[in-house]
Amino acid sequence: MLQEHKFNEAAQTAREIVKLHPDALPAYYILAEAAEKQNLEETVSWRAQIARLLPQDAESQLNLASAALRFGELDLARKALDRVPAADRDRAAFHVVAGWLARAQGNVAEQEQQFAAAVNKEPGNDLYQFNLAVLQIHSIDAEKSAKARNTLDRLSKMAPFRTGALRALLNDAVERNDLAAADNFAQQLQMSQQVTFGDYLLCLNFYRKLDEKKFRLLLERVKPFAVRNLSDLASLMNWMNENGLAGDVARWIDKLPPEKLSSPRVSIAVADTYATLKNWSRLKRWTSSGSWGESNYLRLGYQAIAARQLRRTTENAEFEALWRSAEQATKALPGRELDLARLASKWNLPSESEELWLRLAKNPPMRREALDALRRLYRTKNETEKLYEILQRLHESSPKEAPITADLARLGLNLDQNNKQSQDLAKEAYDQAPSEANCAVTYAFALDRLGRNAEGLEIIKKLPSNQLHDPHAAVYVALLLANANQVEAKDYIASTDETKIYVEEKKLLDEARARLAAASSTPSPPVSPSPAELSPTPTSTLSPAPTPAPSLTPARSTS
Repeated sequence: MLQEHKFNEAAQTAREIVKLHPDALPAYYILAEAAEKQNLEETVSWRAQIARLLPQDAESQLNLASAALRFGELDLARKALDRVPAADRDRAAFHVVAGWLARAQGNVAEQEQQFAAAVNKEPGNDLYQFNLAVLQIHSIDAEKSAKARNTLDRLSKMAPFRTGALRALLNDAVERNDLAAADNFAQQLQMSQQVTFGDYLLCLNFYRKLDEKKFRLLLERVKPFAVRNLSDLASLMNWMNENGLAGDVARWIDKLPPEKLSSPRVSIAVADTYATLKNWSRLKRWTSSGSWGESNYLRLGYQAIAARQLRRTTENAEFEALWRSAEQATKALPGRELDLARLASKWNLPSESEELWLRLAKNPPMRREALDALRRLYRTKNETEKLYEILQRLHESSPKEAPITADLARLGLNLDQNNKQSQDLAKEAYDQAPSEANCAVTYAFALDRLGRNAEGLEIIKKLPSNQLHDPHAAVYVALLLANANQVEAKDYIASTDETKIYVEEKKLLDEARARLAAASSTPSPPVSPSPAELSPTPTSTLSPAPTPAPSLTPARSTS
C-alpha cells in the first residue's frame, strides 16, 4: 500500500496491528514511512518507537534525529544523536545529521565541520558536496571559497542541483561585485525549469547593482506576474520595502484593486510599507478596520505601533491596550509570538520584545533566535548581568561554538563572575579557533588576569594588525601592553573609539590609562621573566608557565 501511495490505508492497518502487538516493529516502520511521506509531525513519535525498540541501531537513532529536526524538536534530536553508538559516529550519515542540528542551533562553524567530515568520508556523494559548497562559498578563506565555486559550477550542470547551485553562485557573484558572472548566472537561473518567484527576487537584487534602467524595466515586468499570486505580491512588496523602495510600494498600492490588498499576507506587507515610511497616520487608518484572519494579532501590533508613534508619550493607554490585545490574539502559539516578537524588535519596543523573547527562548525550535535577540537587547541596554545569563544559555545550547564561548568567558572575567570557569572557557575557545581574533584576545586577557602577561602578549602578536585595531580588540591589547609597561599601549588607547566599545571595556581602558600614568610618573625596572612579586599561577586548564615576550610593535592600521 505504501508503494501505491495509499498512506492512510497502510497507516490504519499498521495501527490495528500495534494495538494487538505494542512492540510490532514492522508496523512502526509502516506508520513512520506513511507519516513521513505526508510530512506529518507524528513521524517523530513513530521514529521514537522504532528507536526505543532498537536502542543500539545507529540508523534508527539517526532517522529519529532527522525527523525531530524537521519538526523543530531540537532537544530530542540532540538526545537521539547522543545515543548513536560510538562506533557509528564517524559515518557520513552521522556527520550530516549533526551538521543540520548545528545549523538549527545557529552554529555555522560546527555545521561546516560536520559537512566537511561527511564529504571526507564519502567524497563521491554529490549531495554532501553541494551542502558543503553552499556553506563554503561564503568563506573568508580564499582557497575554500574558490573550491566551493568550482564545485557548484560543476553541479549547476546536473539537474538535481542546477537551480540551487545557480542561486548560490549568483549570490556569491553579487557579493563579490563580479557583475559579468552574475549576469550569466541570472540568465541561467531564469531559464531553469525549477525557477521560483524568489529566484526572480534574487535577479532583481543583481540587476539593481548592474544597471538602474535595466533594473527598473525588470521590476515593471515582474510586477504583473506578482499580482497574479497574492503570496508573490506580498513577497515583492516585502523585498521592495527591505531594499529602500517603500515609496514605490506606496504608489503601487494606490493603483492596485482593493481585492488584491485584502489577503492577510498582502495586508501585512502594506502595513510594513507605511511603517517603513513612518507614515503613522496612514498606518493607523490601514490597521483600524478589516480582518487579517489568523494574522489579526499583527494588525493589532501595527496599530499599537502607530498609536505610540502618533502620541510619542511614555504613558500611552491606547498603545498598552492594543499591544495587550495583540499578545492575547497570538493565543500563546509560538509561531505567532515569534512574528510579534520580531515586530516589537524591529520597531524598538524593548520591554514588549523582551517579554516575548523570554517566552520563546523556552521553545527549542525558536530558542536560538530568541537568545540572539535577547543578547542584542541586553547589550544595547548595557544590562551586563542579564547578558551574562543569556550567553550562558547560548553556550549550553551550542557548546562547540567558539565565538560564543569566548564572549561568555570574556564577560565573566570582566564582571568577576565564575573566574575559574571563565579562564577554562577562554582556553577552550582558543583551542577551538586560535586564529579567530575574539578567541585569541579573550585567551590573552585571561592569561593576563592570571599574571601571565608575557604569554598573553605572545598570542596577540600572532594576530594581523587590522584585527588588533578593531575597537573592541584594541582595548585588550592596550591593557596587556600597559600591564607590561610598553609605551605602544598609548597607540591602542588613542585608536579606541569610546562610542563603539562596551561599558565594561571602558573600565578596562581606564585601567590601562591609570597603569601607564603610574608607570610614567615612577621609573620602573625592566620586566622580569619571572616576577618575584607574582603569586604562584592558579591551577587551571590554561597552558603552562610563560616565557618572556618581546615588545609588541604592530604596524598602524591604515583603515
